[in-house]
Amino acid sequence: MFPVEPGSLTRMGLWGGAGMASEELWLHGAVADELQDLVLESADVEDFLRELSRFAADTLSRPGRPVVCGVTVTRRKKPAATAASDPEAFAMDEIQNAAGDGPCLAAMRDLKTVYVRDLARDRQWTTFSEAAARRGYLSILGVPVELEDQTRAALNLYAEDASAFSPDDILQAESFARQASKALRLALRIGGLHDARDDLIAAMASRTVIDMAIGAIMAQSRCSPEKAFALLKDASNTRNTKLRDVARSVIESIGGTADMPTRFDV
Repeated sequence: MFPVEPGSLTRMGLWGGAGMASEELWLHGAVADELQDLVLESADVEDFLRELSRFAADTLSRPGRPVVCGVTVTRRKKPAATAASDPEAFAMDEIQNAAGDGPCLAAMRDLKTVYVRDLARDRQWTTFSEAAARRGYLSILGVPVELEDQTRAALNLYAEDASAFSPDDILQAESFARQASKALRLALRIGGLHDARDDLIAAMASRTVIDMAIGAIMAQSRCSPEKAFALLKDASNTRNTKLRDVARSVIESIGGTADMPTRFDV
């Protein structure tokens, strides 16, 4: 295993340097266009990660040396998200996640590309390496995808042969990761907006049910809104039940259902 300094191969002029050929420039543009389409066409972040892993595997494979790809993303206050181009890559990524360490997690943590030439000989991550070797994969390349704040991600590329990744391959994978970074940032931002929207809708729906329950208690008990809310809150504390659930039970006891539409469509 050895770490690869970010951009070191670029400085060597093997890929992405000042002398980039027109075909390589075209490839960069084609990759960027496809990544943008993936963002626009994906239903959510998980769907985008699945399509990204498949696209990465197709783009970074070459004749005689196919790869499978996994993508791992860690976000603050959220479980790690894992997607893969096929079940084998997914299983190997899950082995790393369960162990809490591995080449790709190290790449994500240290923001440095990690290349293990022969997993059958690796002694740093033996549990993972032995499991991967048993599945028929001897090389792994972990490439960090730089994101924002405390969010981290990595592309996890697996090949069947030992020493399967050349310097050119590593540089191409790093170049792909840089482009994927922009698309993944956008997908995560859109996903965050969707989550915020869903949370807001849920909060508004809860507020509507609580207001309806307060109105029902006021009508039945002939009391003020403050008194009705206090009664509802006391019932919530006594039953050790969330306020909205107590309010829902009040509405259901009167009208038979609490599935009332709100006026707060977002």
